[in-house]
Amino acid sequence: MDIRITPGPLEGAVTPPPSKSMVHRAILSELLSGSSGLTDRPDWSQDLVATSRCTAALKAAGHGLPLLDCGESGSTLRFLIPVALALRGGGIFTGQGRLMERPQQPYFDIFDEKGIFYEQKDGVLTVRGELTPGEYRLPGNVSSQFITGLLYALPLLDGDSRIILTSPLESRGYVDMTLDVLRQSGIVVEDQDYTCFSIPGRQKYQKTVIALEADWSQAAFWYAANEIGNHIHVLDMRKTSFQGDRIVLRHITMLRGSGNLNIDVSNCPDLVPPLALMAAFHDGTTRLVNAARLRMKESDRLTSVTKTLNALGAQVEEGRDFLKITGRDGLEGGVTVDCCNDHRIAMMAALAATRCRKPVTLVGAECVKKSYPTFWEEYKRLGGKFDVL
Repeated sequence: MDIRITPGPLEGAVTPPPSKSMVHRAILSELLSGSSGLTDRPDWSQDLVATSRCTAALKAAGHGLPLLDCGESGSTLRFLIPVALALRGGGIFTGQGRLMERPQQPYFDIFDEKGIFYEQKDGVLTVRGELTPGEYRLPGNVSSQFITGLLYALPLLDGDSRIILTSPLESRGYVDMTLDVLRQSGIVVEDQDYTCFSIPGRQKYQKTVIALEADWSQAAFWYAANEIGNHIHVLDMRKTSFQGDRIVLRHITMLRGSGNLNIDVSNCPDLVPPLALMAAFHDGTTRLVNAARLRMKESDRLTSVTKTLNALGAQVEEGRDFLKITGRDGLEGGVTVDCCNDHRIAMMAALAATRCRKPVTLVGAECVKKSYPTFWEEYKRLGGKFDVL
């Protein structure tokens, strides 16, 4: 879907969809406890549908390895690799877009050590073997998703295990969320200052209703829209949430001032598109640093953020693991930009267009369905003007 946006302010109130990160975890807890309270909802993103689809495949009776289509969801793939080993002795994983190109080396290193078979060929990953109790070493600075996958699987084993981090943990908020949902599910994990996690074996997941919250990662875009001149009330946000992206409020306070800023995004990589949008209007130069992991998202987000904002008239410089953004009063627009099949690039561009002087055409705007399927409905309800081409 290609759309042409006519610049103009947005105004009104909006409640973001349920936290994608939390619903992923709740679906896993339901699988492992045998409960079934969650069902696919109209506001569920494609990523959540992928996790629901894969857990249904794991539940289904049958011989051989289950076929698990993870769509474009990195969380689905990385969470379910160890869970599938624990439940079914492995699985055959497929995906779409860039998913199967995203790195899985932390798991592969473990599999080499534990004697678990894996093969990645022609976009298909096959994993087969026995997940055994013991010690699991993982880097903490690649993705917390590997840690979450093991935290879900290891309590099911017939002995005790430990996860030892070989480098400092980044994206700590996501691990906190995992530990919170595990606690709600009756699972005991001893956290030793985010360097080691001790997990007793032979645990049973308890049937429970996981309390869901609105998504701070999506809310960040509406907050960013406010900061660049729109008038939106973001409702139902839990300020004490375990979601790490709630830190956006602290970053907004910094960006409201003037002068040069250095913002470390190692623990909140998903915030880079809305932060970059705000920085494009900030009175000063902003550096978003420690962002190398963004190169392996749905797009190379350091490149796609730079190209998109610069095409609209911003001043962004791309480094190996940072963006340098020099603020301006407004954006010119009058261009066509490719959303790069990246939901967060599409939302960033849509909100940037509200402050452009000329119309903006977005190519592939339907990619927002990956995380926020009702985004364009909300955009229109808030006064956004666009035509589907």
